[in-house]
Amino acid sequence: MWRHGDVMIAAVETLPEQARPQAHGVLVYGEVTGHSHRLESLENASVWTDRGELFVQVTAPTRIIHEEHLPITLPPGTYRVWQQREYTPEAIRTILD
Repeated sequence: MWRHGDVMIAAVETLPEQARPQAHGVLVYGEVTGHSHRLESLENASVWTDRGELFVQVTAPTRIIHEEHLPITLPPGTYRVWQQREYTPEAIRTILD
């Protein structure tokens, strides 16, 4: 499992059967700064969605970048991506980056 700021990334066996490719490399947009957690290049990786969930398929080592965090490198594989959440007595809410 990897963490990049408020973004969590975990290896999965395969993409869901109904997953659809996305034309961009953005994993999560920053609500506060407008910056995004994204693939540095689409040359060796692609973003997929399925029923509101996000996935990344990596064919060669690929970096995840963001203006306020050090880059991390994902090895080849398939990953599920989600934004970290926190519990408060009022609600479970998404962490803002």
